[in-house]
Amino acid sequence: MNGGILERDLELERLAAAVRDATDGAGSVVLVLGEAGIGKSSLVRALPRVLPRGARLLVGHCDDLATGRPLGPLRDLVGSVGAELARALRDAGDRHRVHEALHAELAGGPHPAVLVVEDVHWADEASLDALRYLVRRVEGLPAVLVLTYRDDELGRGHPLRQLLGLVSGAARVHRLPLAPLSPEAVRALSAAADLDPAQVYTVTSGNPFFVAEVVAAGTAFGDSGAVPPTVVDAVLARLRGLSDTTRDALEQLAVVPSAVERSLVDALLGDGERDGALAAAEQGGLLVVAVDRVAFRHEIIRRVVVDSLPAARRIALDRAVLSALVKDPDADRSRIVHHAAAAGDAEAVTRFGPGAARDAARAGAHREAAAHLRLVLRHRHRFGPAERADLLEQFAVESYTIGDAGAAVGAQRDAVGLRRELADLRALGADLRWLSRIHWWAGDADAAQAAAREALAVLEQAGDERLLALALSNTAQLRMLSGEDAAAADYGERAMALARSAGDAAILAHALNNVGSARWRSGDPAGQRQLEESLRVALAAGEVEHACRAYANIVWFLLDDLRLTEADRLLTPAMELADRAEHLGFLTYLRIERALHRFASGDWAAAERCALLGADVFPPARCPALTVLARVRIRRGTAGGDELLDRAWRIALGTRELQRTGPVAAARAEAAWLRGDPAGVVAAAEPVHTQARRLSAPPHRAELGYWLAKAGRTVPPYESCHPYALQAAGQWDKAARVWQEAGCPYEYAAALAESPDPADKMSALRTLDALGARPLARLVRAELHALGVRHVPRGPHAATRRNPAGLTGRQLQVVRLLVEGLTNPEIADRLVLSVRTVDNHVRAVLEKLDAPTRRRAAARARALGLLPEGET
Repeated sequence: MNGGILERDLELERLAAAVRDATDGAGSVVLVLGEAGIGKSSLVRALPRVLPRGARLLVGHCDDLATGRPLGPLRDLVGSVGAELARALRDAGDRHRVHEALHAELAGGPHPAVLVVEDVHWADEASLDALRYLVRRVEGLPAVLVLTYRDDELGRGHPLRQLLGLVSGAARVHRLPLAPLSPEAVRALSAAADLDPAQVYTVTSGNPFFVAEVVAAGTAFGDSGAVPPTVVDAVLARLRGLSDTTRDALEQLAVVPSAVERSLVDALLGDGERDGALAAAEQGGLLVVAVDRVAFRHEIIRRVVVDSLPAARRIALDRAVLSALVKDPDADRSRIVHHAAAAGDAEAVTRFGPGAARDAARAGAHREAAAHLRLVLRHRHRFGPAERADLLEQFAVESYTIGDAGAAVGAQRDAVGLRRELADLRALGADLRWLSRIHWWAGDADAAQAAAREALAVLEQAGDERLLALALSNTAQLRMLSGEDAAAADYGERAMALARSAGDAAILAHALNNVGSARWRSGDPAGQRQLEESLRVALAAGEVEHACRAYANIVWFLLDDLRLTEADRLLTPAMELADRAEHLGFLTYLRIERALHRFASGDWAAAERCALLGADVFPPARCPALTVLARVRIRRGTAGGDELLDRAWRIALGTRELQRTGPVAAARAEAAWLRGDPAGVVAAAEPVHTQARRLSAPPHRAELGYWLAKAGRTVPPYESCHPYALQAAGQWDKAARVWQEAGCPYEYAAALAESPDPADKMSALRTLDALGARPLARLVRAELHALGVRHVPRGPHAATRRNPAGLTGRQLQVVRLLVEGLTNPEIADRLVLSVRTVDNHVRAVLEKLDAPTRRRAAARARALGLLPEGET
């Protein structure tokens, strides 16, 4: 394999074509994926052979560090890029400067640039942020972004998942899954070593790296098929043929999980026989030696060497690396902490860990910052109470930022406990306010309220008006969220007065938001004006987080008021702001609001796509996302809706917020009605309806009251122009007009179906069939039959009713083969059809799935659950 790579011509051609397109400004993302050893790095090394003349190739590597190097793969580019990007990366504290300099680097120059980030499954958070920034903009650049990763190492919660989700929505994406070598290729490689090719294929499964190692060892080590032990044996057999000096050098370099810069190599190996050892390892195909660095030819080799070391030997080697790094004033503190932890050096961990965490946080690598602090806090007894409290608070904030609710709450509680001992009122009040916020975000409303009350009591005595304003505004927010609108306004007005006095725009925007939300919900026209003022204040002050929150609340209330067009107009600038500022939490929340909008508009496929992005995020956002996903399934009559509602209900109960419990209760009531269970309707709706009446919440009171009336319950009269209130009062015709004007087709059809006139019911039925709303359509058909109507339409073909996209049975077969990556002729051969017939089916599939490409069709099929159980 040294002379080139086998069976990768197609992948190289696709990469070359992508670069040619980028020459004209049509940039793209290329995903190169596969298991360890499948040849991702070999493909990258072969790239220069196929690139157009003048194209620049920039390659950065992610390392398997316990606490990742912030911007590690981009820092690898220093020396190959311009001065501005190099300066930005050396400082790394200004994330936006790094992003803009990276963008300028790829945008400049007369020739296209190819930026390769290898092993992105190990990427630190700051690097992932930078890649997200590029992915959203690469289509307008003369550049190709190539990401290599191991797809078999991505669990459900892996940080790379979010980036891959973003990539799937990009305009130009090329996905290159690398397949194992064919038996023919293995036969060609095995011939030189006089090995049985069938046996080699059996023990390697065609993995290129494994094949190369077995061939180099000259034996296939039996035919057990246990690939990892076989390759371990092959690598270790090659090590046994080396001198002790060379093996010692390899073992020392192997504990460094990255390429080793030449200065560190010199410090670790000394002069002695260093060059001879490196040359021997290079000639043996184990190392790649360059002027400025030394690296193992493959990560698997390094792993095998490390895993073969006795623990005592490995600790000693890590201590040697640590000693060399500590002497280097320019050494990356995250690397120091990695080796300090591996060497068991608590003093070094506590000495360098806090600084490494600060470096990571400044670079936006919050996962790595939390990891550093977690290591430091294992030795918390080495710090005094005040310093320990500071570290716990930092760890809580970093954990909150990355979505680790349990760690955030636990650390902040410990910080509060220490602040009590120290009797520092300002610090105690500030930490209690943070604890309140973290509890709310984790979905524990009672604990959030308790911490807020104590924070307020403490800060009333502390003499710090700014912190007091923060605590007042936090309390106003919690009261607003729990429906206590008058109390929310009182606390918020006090916070606003203090914020204006202190000239603090951020707190003023936050307080205006809380007061405006409380008043809007209670029907006071001043509420919308105050929310809009909150938005203006935040935008003028550059307070992006508060501006995003103002956008989110305005949109939420517009949706509640059925002002869908206004909500949609605001969602676009709101999402652009959150996206531009990398406020991913608010971006997700706004996408969920878009899901709510699309759901109300009857675009259920788009609603699902948006809601899926929030199905695993923080509880206050996950609850509405799960509710949308559940309601789509319930209205379509597909499986899984009740299970999703159970998950949403558990979250809603923890929040104690009507804005969470109300929609879930309404969805459960609707599900019960559609399955013919009036008692279930009452059980789902009645308790929350009582709460909605007490809190004067018009949308929830109207909808839940409607479901109770449908189930035969006597509901107190409710004078409201909300269409659900009109339906509960028997005014289906007025309700239908309101729903139609608002742009809610399902609700319009449901109201129209309550007409005694069969013609109205028939019209409703046509709308329901078009939406794919099978359960309600079935009930309307039964009513039409009961009225003696003949020739009631039967609805969609049976094959289309088994899936939400309306695909026929044959089209389902086609889409499942598309997911496998088959071409039209291959599909035709598999299904014994003509290619022309398959062409027609593929066109229909793309249209029904609203997918411009085959790749998008495959993604939509997965998202909609169109694949058989276990097929992904």
